[in-house]
Amino acid sequence: MDDSGDRNGSRNGIQVIARAAAVLRALKDSPTGQSLAQIAQAVDLPRSTVQRLVQALQEERLVISSAQGGGIRLGPELHALAGAARYNIVERCRPLLQQVMEETGETVDLSVLRGGRMIFLDQVQGSHRLRAVSSVGEVFPLTTTANGRACLTLLSESEAMQLAQQEWARLGLADDWPALSRRLALIRSSGLAEDRDAHTEGISALGIAFTDPVGDLHAISVPVPTPRYDGQRAQVTRALTALKAELARMFDG
Repeated sequence: MDDSGDRNGSRNGIQVIARAAAVLRALKDSPTGQSLAQIAQAVDLPRSTVQRLVQALQEERLVISSAQGGGIRLGPELHALAGAARYNIVERCRPLLQQVMEETGETVDLSVLRGGRMIFLDQVQGSHRLRAVSSVGEVFPLTTTANGRACLTLLSESEAMQLAQQEWARLGLADDWPALSRRLALIRSSGLAEDRDAHTEGISALGIAFTDPVGDLHAISVPVPTPRYDGQRAQVTRALTALKAELARMFDG
């Protein structure tokens, strides 16, 4: 029996899936959407091919047309799938949070970048009597927190600037992008973000960021009461540096 037709069909199917995945990846860092021409350039495919892929993805609600006229953006079905994956992220990261807490005695938080804000997903409370505590579901800003700053470093310069300026406008703060850009460059170099009383007076923090398998940006941060922060900083740095290597092995393969 000649099964060459089946093999060709299988290869074609795999190619379509790979191309569709490339389109989705091209859109993940563009919340306002991209045109067909922009997507085609990003994935290095003919515009006609991209149009067929986008039409198929639209039928499954994996992409939608942006209401603001910005083109094509990720759709609700993909966000629903990502939501299911985030529950798994909490489950997978919980032992890591626990480990950092045991090494440092400090509270450890897991958060996700969503809608231009950091949303807390999980927390392991520290063993110290005086400790920092936040509620799961609480929303924190990007530009003044260790977890937010860490996530901004995983975005392109233009995307980070856009989110920062939107936050400053929302909070009625002055645009200070040059200073924040310099700070983000230092964070990229060291791999560790810091907040010294910038968000909450009396609380300082260190944080790292990572990208999960569906492309969401997460951060793990350790908030410490400022009076003991300097004494704890080296130990927290060691714990988070080791954790960052573990996260790379876990999610980057």
